[in-house]
Amino acid sequence: MITKIKTIINGSIQDENTHKYVAKLGENLLEYFALEEILTEAYFKSKSFEELKALNYKMYAELISDAYQTSYANPDYCVNIFGKDLGQLLSAIYTDFRKIIRFAFKHDKEALESYAEGFLRFAAIIKNEASPFADLKVAYYQFKLSVIDHYGKGLLESRSPKHAFANKAISHQNFEDLRYLFTYGDYITDNEIKTAEFLKAYDEQELLELMEMTASAYVRGFETDGKDITLRHNVTIYYNIGQEKMIEVLIQSFKKRNLNGFYGQAIGTSANRQYGYDHRFDNALYLDEAFKEAMIIATNKVSEEHKEVLLDYSGIMYFEKFGETPFEPKAKENALKLSETQSTLAMELQNTIRTTTEKYLKGTETSFCIIAFPVPEIGEEFEAIYADTCQINKLSSDTYLPIQQIIIDALDQSDFVHVRGKGLNRTDIMVKQYEMRNPEKETNYFNCGADVNIPIGEVFTSPKLEGTNGLLHLDVVYLNDLKFIDLELTFKDGYISEYTCKNFENEEDNKKFVQENLLFPHKTLPLGEFAIGTNTLAYVIAEKYNIVDILPILIVEKMGPHFAIGDTCYTYTEDLNVYNPNGKCIVAKDNEHSLTRKTDVTKAYTNVHTDITLPYDSILSINGIKKDQSIIPIIKDGRFVLPGTELLNEPFMK
Repeated sequence: MITKIKTIINGSIQDENTHKYVAKLGENLLEYFALEEILTEAYFKSKSFEELKALNYKMYAELISDAYQTSYANPDYCVNIFGKDLGQLLSAIYTDFRKIIRFAFKHDKEALESYAEGFLRFAAIIKNEASPFADLKVAYYQFKLSVIDHYGKGLLESRSPKHAFANKAISHQNFEDLRYLFTYGDYITDNEIKTAEFLKAYDEQELLELMEMTASAYVRGFETDGKDITLRHNVTIYYNIGQEKMIEVLIQSFKKRNLNGFYGQAIGTSANRQYGYDHRFDNALYLDEAFKEAMIIATNKVSEEHKEVLLDYSGIMYFEKFGETPFEPKAKENALKLSETQSTLAMELQNTIRTTTEKYLKGTETSFCIIAFPVPEIGEEFEAIYADTCQINKLSSDTYLPIQQIIIDALDQSDFVHVRGKGLNRTDIMVKQYEMRNPEKETNYFNCGADVNIPIGEVFTSPKLEGTNGLLHLDVVYLNDLKFIDLELTFKDGYISEYTCKNFENEEDNKKFVQENLLFPHKTLPLGEFAIGTNTLAYVIAEKYNIVDILPILIVEKMGPHFAIGDTCYTYTEDLNVYNPNGKCIVAKDNEHSLTRKTDVTKAYTNVHTDITLPYDSILSINGIKKDQSIIPIIKDGRFVLPGTELLNEPFMK
């Protein structure tokens, strides 16, 4: 195999441009075949930190800054050389082949050999055909079918300590020696290095208390939802590279609770977020009905073969990060896009796989917990922001739950909730409430403590779609790591009927940006959740450091009313009885969209849940509207006004 690749690289192809492309692709393969052979524990111990850092940079150099402009991974560059159709295809193939970096570090020789075989097929077509696009596209389609089992491996890797690469790579490392950071093969920046250095010096008792609180919150999520935590044991931990010392303490805290926490997925800093954005729809080259069915078969196969592993999966502990420089993507005409038919196929595939795996990863037996911390990129005040974030994360449910219950009692009397913005914010929306049959024992709103979502601070419901109408507007908001300017979502009977933003001069580009990054793969989405956040301390701290725009939605959603487009918070658990601390059962768990699960479960869920928050200073009023049209004021000019909620306003006064 190696000899054949070398022969092709050293051989001649009539067209100089295609020769350079093939040679570069082949050289990359040879480099990582060779690297895989030497990536041993002894190798990492023999290299200095600076040597490993230099190697790491070399692997990602072509994606960084101006180098990306002349990389085959850039669709604009490839199209400029080879023309649109062939250029898009060659850029997608080149990007796909960058996966070999991870395969080398995983010592996945089977995957490396699969890509080498694919290379030989592609090179032969390019070398022997004057117009290779049609045959090359067919060959790439066949190649993607041949490696489809890699997707099944991904399902296992994120849910099994035995299969998780991060767990195998890191669980035996000495975290005092920061060379361990380079064992993942991910791009390593000051975010990862400085985080690891910061946690090396962090007070061990404080770290223990923080992780004990986090493990307890995970357990409390099961208790709150009425789920039996003893049925499953493996907790996959998604964390940011550099946090390993913290995660090791968390694993020990889980162990005390008879849970097996493990390094499930390490998250690094992107070398170039535009690169990822450019290639998010590369599956347009091969997504069709046959590929969809092959994916479903592969998922079913791996799920059944490893059902014992999946049936012991308890859930996910997710460490979110914030503080990176906001990303404003460039829309490129040369980036691939899905057709309308393919968008439908993508949605069907997503829904079918979720439904298929639900019998192993039951929502009634699994849970999750999310917590967030800043990264050093946030600036010189990183350590102060980190300390204040910990203060927010530690806020007690004992303080907030009684106050939130006052808000819930008022909302439960309402037929609608009317939310209006002020200043630059033009929001004006009426949210229809579920009608309870027995208000003495039932409630529409969940009284949310610090369990599945840390920090504390919200009450939420699943609104009734019919009757929910109006405009949701944000002058600037960051969603899914993207900046939206003047985002407008108009709702008609609970569904988004119109949408736009002002990111681009062209209105068509603005609509496309919203559709691709908020609605995709759907043409519309229902309003799955309405909530009121109560964590005014988080808001004041965010204002103090001027970081509101870069906070994760996990914290921002607690800093004002928020609207989640997509699914409700009770996906696949609608029939599980959940009670607030006062003993009332939450009944607003379904809406007209999710109720279609009773006839066709594959159409009931969108697999999207994006929270959009109105900050307190943009709120004119939030009022409960009773059936007799009388008004119950909840918030006026960004401040809580119900008797008994005064404590929530205190952070504003300090």
